[in-house]
Amino acid sequence: MNSPLLDSVVVVLREVLEFSLLVGVLLVAGRCAALRARWLVPALLAGVAGAGLYGARLRVVSTWFDGVGYEVVNAGLQILVYALILAVIGLWLRSRYREPARALPWVMAGAVALAVTREGSEIFLYFSAFMGRPRAVPDLLIGSVLGIGVGASIGALLYYLLLAFRRAVTFALTVGLLALIGAGMWSQATMLLVQADWLPASQPLWNSSAWLPEDSLLGQLLYALIGYEATPGPWQVGLYGASFLLALGVATAAARGGSMASHSRGRAHR
Repeated sequence: MNSPLLDSVVVVLREVLEFSLLVGVLLVAGRCAALRARWLVPALLAGVAGAGLYGARLRVVSTWFDGVGYEVVNAGLQILVYALILAVIGLWLRSRYREPARALPWVMAGAVALAVTREGSEIFLYFSAFMGRPRAVPDLLIGSVLGIGVGASIGALLYYLLLAFRRAVTFALTVGLLALIGAGMWSQATMLLVQADWLPASQPLWNSSAWLPEDSLLGQLLYALIGYEATPGPWQVGLYGASFLLALGVATAAARGGSMASHSRGRAHR
């Protein structure tokens, strides 16, 4: 029989890791934009409240769309987070040469709140399986604290690691990681839509589980950071690549627009 303590550490760590890495990268983007992190705590609180509400209604949600409501709604949440990441990239780079856009902290907060809602509902669902087993509660609480602590520490480590580079390198890495995290959201959403039969199932294009299993520590970390899948199908690979390129396209267009606007203002002041 599995230990509730060890299981809860693994479950909570896996879910916390996904949004803690996103938070770490967004905080770096905010730091580069001279933006204070006042948006973070309200975003986390809104996400926890959303996770509790979503988790409590999960059985009802699962009955939607002919019984695939869980997959469809979760895929929708992933796609919404991706859209907000695109908005963050665009607003951040557009305002790189001037005051940060007023909407930027709101968009960052929305991305984190939705990510916490999505991942937190999984934790809520796991905990609900232990209702009626009061003896397991201490193990669950200890395991949750350990999982949250380790997940948050990895997110903090990524934050300080990115800030340790020269500004130009930090800037490029942050944009690249946001694009990869966003593409990973699309990869997860695609997998859910295949499970719901909203996209056709097909044979995987490759199988890398022999040298990098998904359930290994590195596999879990890469899954949370860049959406690593050991056996991806053609829909996953195609949409992953398209969403990654779209994010880079938004970054390039926003950076050019911001640079041109800055030069125009400079000429006007001469």
